[in-house]
Amino acid sequence: MRRKRWDMWTTITLIILLIFTLFLVYPLFSMFIKGFKDPATGEWTLKHYEKFFGKRYYYRALINSFKVTFSVTILAVLVGVPIAYFMSNYYIKGKNLLEIIIIISMMSPAFIGAYSWILLLGRSGVVTRFMSSILGIQMPSIYGFGGILLVFTLKLYPFIYMYVSGALKKFDVSLEEAAESLGCHGPRKVFGIVLPLITPSIFAGALLVFMNSLADFGTPQLIGEGFVTMPVLVYSEFVSEMGGEAHFAAAMANIMILITAVMFILQKAYINRKSYTMNSLKPIQKKELKGVKSVLVHIFIYAVVILSFVPQLTVMYTSFLNTNGSIFLPGYSFVSYEKIFSSLGSAIKNTYLYGIAAILLILLLGVFIAYVSVRRRNAMTGIIDTVTMVPYIIPGSVLGITLLLAFNKPPLILSGTAIIIIISLVIRRLPYTLRSSSAILYQINPNIEEASISLGCRPMMTFFRITVVMMLPGVLSGAILSWITVINELSSSVILYSGKTRTMSVAIYTEVVRGNYGTAAALSTILILTTIVSLIIFFALSGKKGDHSIEM
Repeated sequence: MRRKRWDMWTTITLIILLIFTLFLVYPLFSMFIKGFKDPATGEWTLKHYEKFFGKRYYYRALINSFKVTFSVTILAVLVGVPIAYFMSNYYIKGKNLLEIIIIISMMSPAFIGAYSWILLLGRSGVVTRFMSSILGIQMPSIYGFGGILLVFTLKLYPFIYMYVSGALKKFDVSLEEAAESLGCHGPRKVFGIVLPLITPSIFAGALLVFMNSLADFGTPQLIGEGFVTMPVLVYSEFVSEMGGEAHFAAAMANIMILITAVMFILQKAYINRKSYTMNSLKPIQKKELKGVKSVLVHIFIYAVVILSFVPQLTVMYTSFLNTNGSIFLPGYSFVSYEKIFSSLGSAIKNTYLYGIAAILLILLLGVFIAYVSVRRRNAMTGIIDTVTMVPYIIPGSVLGITLLLAFNKPPLILSGTAIIIIISLVIRRLPYTLRSSSAILYQINPNIEEASISLGCRPMMTFFRITVVMMLPGVLSGAILSWITVINELSSSVILYSGKTRTMSVAIYTEVVRGNYGTAAALSTILILTTIVSLIIFFALSGKKGDHSIEM
């Protein structure tokens, strides 16, 4: 029986390893090789890297990306840490609703935020026209570096908030009391005791902010206007008629992967050296805020949360306005919705079909990979566990390029098909379900499985009837988060799609570029409402309503 069980799980492990070798390792290796190959002669060369670092137009995009990522990360920390601290230590009115809005803001795609801020603060934006015509005030431009910072900061500060809030829940108040007994009070206590202890969590959230802002394509493409970042440059070089050099794009993609890998390794090394353990015997007890301090804290929190939710409200409101291209006309109607269902219905259908297919595969792979990684540890499962987290550090546009370069010629041609988009969605979003599945599996006692087997139930039957059933809450919670990110995916889909495989995210992007703001708003509203409904289901399944410790 033991030999049979070993053979079964070894076979499953080999199949999983083969899948990731074919659809992740091989494409990444192919792209890495292309970055060092001359397309004309096939010889090894460094000319692509010499071209990149030799021309200011190209390396300036890398500098711009660093400017954006480091600035956004600092701003997100400056915004997210105080909000997490105030909401963990004090009674804040409407706290549960605020947390739900924060999570919705985080899970909504950044490019919708960019589009909505164009509607508000663009050259013909509602706020811009009001301030100019009524008050005679010229608003600063939303385009360029400043606009990118605004969109990213309001979109990404929730990552810092989530991690810091989770750390503060485990914080032992007796440490603060000991510091106060030694004369350490106020800001000195916060900066000298609290912040050092939660610094690993801040760095973990900061890494997510850094990688999301570095990898995002839609926001800088929509409002950058000359402020070119690496994802935009890689995309334009790969697909545009003026560029279109795949080997040069592959070289730039290699540079992006190197940057994210280095940042990931540095963050992990820092956390391993600086992590602390607290017993939480005396957790934080919330206190009442009074007077001016209460007013200022509430104003700060509400201002940030409302600003981060403004894009969603703006998009939903404008979807019911009469429009003529990029111009909004007086009156309300359902014309925009009629247009999208008549001309863009395939994009809506594709989004849900591809999303469902991807989630089913993610569920299947996530459960099996979590089980072999936790219960069947060996050299092969260790490799699988490492490889499955590689997409965590790969920008979406880079993943799209790797798949397109690998599968656009015999023996396996997938370019232009729905299959290649589903594969990219599965690989890119599997870590959400995998981490939640592994986390809950650690909480399940292996003796339960052993007892089932000892009573005559076959190992595979035990796995499906006992283990999977007990894993279900964690698996479904992670799957819903994977689903939300799947339906909002743009960076890889915008490279892989064809006319027949366009998704809602791609359709929104193309409609905004064409100036069809009404249809873009209607599609965005459907996407936002789907995200909200999915989050409500997540809260119901996980029992985390008002608990912001979602595993990312």
